[in-house]
Amino acid sequence: MATNQQSLLRQWHMLRMVPRAPVRITAKDLHARLSAAGFPVAKRTVERDLQELSSVFPIEMDSRDKPFGWSWLRDASSFDLPGLTLPEALTLTLVEQHLRHQLPPSAADALRPHFVSAARALSAVADDVPARAWLGKVRSIPPQQPLLAPRLDDECQRHVYLALMQDRQLCLHYRKRDAEQATVYKVVHPVAIVQRGGVIYLACMFGDYEDVRTIALHRVVRAEVLYEPARRKDGFDIDAYIASGQFGVITGAPIDLRAVFTREAGEHLYETPLSADQVLQVDADGRLHLSASVPNTRALVWWLLGFGDGVVVQEPAALRAELANTVARMAAAYAIPPVHAAQGKAMPDLIPAV
Repeated sequence: MATNQQSLLRQWHMLRMVPRAPVRITAKDLHARLSAAGFPVAKRTVERDLQELSSVFPIEMDSRDKPFGWSWLRDASSFDLPGLTLPEALTLTLVEQHLRHQLPPSAADALRPHFVSAARALSAVADDVPARAWLGKVRSIPPQQPLLAPRLDDECQRHVYLALMQDRQLCLHYRKRDAEQATVYKVVHPVAIVQRGGVIYLACMFGDYEDVRTIALHRVVRAEVLYEPARRKDGFDIDAYIASGQFGVITGAPIDLRAVFTREAGEHLYETPLSADQVLQVDADGRLHLSASVPNTRALVWWLLGFGDGVVVQEPAALRAELANTVARMAAAYAIPPVHAAQGKAMPDLIPAV
């Protein structure tokens, strides 16, 4: 049985769906729209609601010809119903979940009341209403091992985003990894914000330097927005900057990668290519021979190592040698001394506890 709150929310949606005369809407159409909006009630309930609402609000049924339709009176005073429909509430909730770190402060402040209203609208309906149930049916997960996001200072984030939006300089107190004291950068020119997994990065230029660097926003312990205008990087393209491998920790110039994958390990590359110029060829044994131009990054090394013996890098020679040395060190670290295995003695700690 519907609660009073649910009935009120349904009737509120109905009033928003009724057009102003001479346009009209039938009870049948209202019933269909309400069902699509997450209010699966009987058509008779809709008809009863309309009759009750017409005694309070300036709406009426036009019964001159069939099918009978409902409208707001043509000369009725303007009447606004603030609030959100369930589809709107669902959309705003998903926006808050996935884009809250990508909104500028002014937009975040303007949307905050709407986020609260969206949460209230969804909480007012039953768990099995499609719009609310949808939140439990969809997820976005990272392609790598998920990690907890680092703690971010909200005030620092707000100041950095404000400076970026208004093209103003920043003074940042930045604590590098393992440093006890923060380094003060008196003049920072913000260029872009990029979120990679749970970590947010600021692309920026320091002082009079022209090269764009990236810093992790969670390491900023203090941020001050300056009144001076920030310099802009001529020709800077955020998508090209990302594609260059900056966020994968670049270790050199782009490389021409040649590698052989097992079918199981490399099958996904048909649907999700490594680069725009990727070429895959199948040999007689069913292995996939890949060639692609890619940024030379630490992320590439970690990605290749993640396939284990499912991939063998052929070129470039330096990358092949690095992977071979890494695998050799891993084999040594995981080796079980025969004497301990034979005598049943406890294995020594090969990796010191942290």
